[in-house]
Amino acid sequence: MTIQEMKEKKNEWGYTYTQIAELSGIPLGTVQKIFNGETQNPRYDTIQALTRIFKEPMVVMESSAAYTVERHPGQYTIEDYRALPDEQRVELIDGYFYDMAAPTTFHQLMAGELYRQIANHIIDHKGACTPFISPVDVQLDNDEKTMIQPDVIIVCNPNQIIRRNIVGAPDFVLEVISPGTKRRDYIIKLGKYEAAGVREYWIVDPYQKRVLVYFLQEKESTPTIYPLDADIPVNIFEGKLVLKFQQIALWAEQENSFT
Repeated sequence: MTIQEMKEKKNEWGYTYTQIAELSGIPLGTVQKIFNGETQNPRYDTIQALTRIFKEPMVVMESSAAYTVERHPGQYTIEDYRALPDEQRVELIDGYFYDMAAPTTFHQLMAGELYRQIANHIIDHKGACTPFISPVDVQLDNDEKTMIQPDVIIVCNPNQIIRRNIVGAPDFVLEVISPGTKRRDYIIKLGKYEAAGVREYWIVDPYQKRVLVYFLQEKESTPTIYPLDADIPVNIFEGKLVLKFQQIALWAEQENSFT
């Protein structure tokens, strides 16, 4: 089995790096280097050990001093999510865990700038909606099998905001693409957001230099596509808020020069 095939299985089954290390007996640091591409030619015995755990889903044990759970990928719940160590960043989608690598500095600049523009508009106009920036937990389907952390959201129903997380679909969601989240943001989350009732979903892709805007409550969910340096109106505010992307485009050029 190739490393790429293992990566696909990892995403499909929701394994974390820690789980792969525990199941295979390979040190955690070695697992991370292999899957991040830092180690280009792993040893044969290492590949064999990793291949064994990806032949079929295995039962994974998550345990702590006060909590032990035995489940297959696809069966994980919010209780399992909350039991993970604080330093382990994942999203839970339909019972599967998806690793969340630490965002790049440029990713945070872009998300932070867009959040700033949204928050300033809402404050200046004494709006009733509330913006949030990651990390904030969103119990998207209001069930026990999905908990995600979008980059930027807007919630207009105050009853959805509780101390621990957001309950149900935000009105507006914005995701800034990272190399490791592209498939999740473009495909998996798009379907989840549409099914959950998100009204408006933006995908900011600094690598393709474009912004995709979906109006998910319309019959056709074909996106409106803007260049990365455009001024783009926010539909849920009837175009009264226009996000300016010129600085985002400059940061994207800087980030791409390092890749």
